[in-house]
Amino acid sequence: MFQNCKKYWLFFSAFLLLVADIFIFYLAWQNYHRDFTFAMLDIGQGDTLFIESPTGTQILIDSGPPRKILNQLSQIMSPFDRKIDAFIITNPDQDHIGGFLDVLKIYQVDEVFEPGTLTDSKVYQNLKDELRKKNIPSILAKKGMRLDLGGGVFIQILFPDQDVSFWSTNDGSIVAKLFYGNTSIMLTGDATIKTEKIILEENSIAQLNSDILKVGHHGSRTSTSPEFVKAISPTYAFISDGKDNKYGHPHQETLDVLSLFGAKIFRTDLLGTIIMKCARINECVINK
Repeated sequence: MFQNCKKYWLFFSAFLLLVADIFIFYLAWQNYHRDFTFAMLDIGQGDTLFIESPTGTQILIDSGPPRKILNQLSQIMSPFDRKIDAFIITNPDQDHIGGFLDVLKIYQVDEVFEPGTLTDSKVYQNLKDELRKKNIPSILAKKGMRLDLGGGVFIQILFPDQDVSFWSTNDGSIVAKLFYGNTSIMLTGDATIKTEKIILEENSIAQLNSDILKVGHHGSRTSTSPEFVKAISPTYAFISDGKDNKYGHPHQETLDVLSLFGAKIFRTDLLGTIIMKCARINECVINK
């Protein structure tokens, strides 16, 4: 009888090992066969973009106002995933950084990219203090930097091209272009028409042309000039704005400019979170 028990135990152990091997293989397969995901999260009046490359690298661009982002992240990330590779702060206003402190309570973050604009707001100072406590390096984003996310995904920084520490937070906003194969997205933060003019002067039409324009400053008339939209020539325009917000975003002038150049407009106040997934390079679908 002891021999039979030993035999059954060996069989059971072998079975468990087989199941464990299959599970590990499945996880490895998942890590290398993920979709490319680009999402504009519905966090009210603010900005939050989530990017995940096919190799699993995850980046948050801005975090919206406080107490909004965690619920949205739980709908797009696995409950077992507690790591975000990097934050990109396009500008240090509360509607762009207010949620980062919430994220840092739960998620491990490796590094932060900032434009170099400054503010004495308590939210920004608290965030800087927390980054120091956790020894998370803060890197100044500069024109020419290329952030490789793996799996054919990379972000090219277009602005700032100079020291913007004395600029307004919107004028000094990070502007970048996201690439995945032939699909590209222009990321503008709260960049103003002043910033757009600099980018137009420093880049060719070919460098600026993009499939999607993340519309600057929630659709405010202070951004999205006709000259800039013409150069970008987007098929789609994504606007992050809060329902019935007090600023009247997006402004009708901005919507008119986008329509003039044939961009199909997606708004978080009307559609909620907007997600683009690409199962393969150049095979992308926008879910709304």
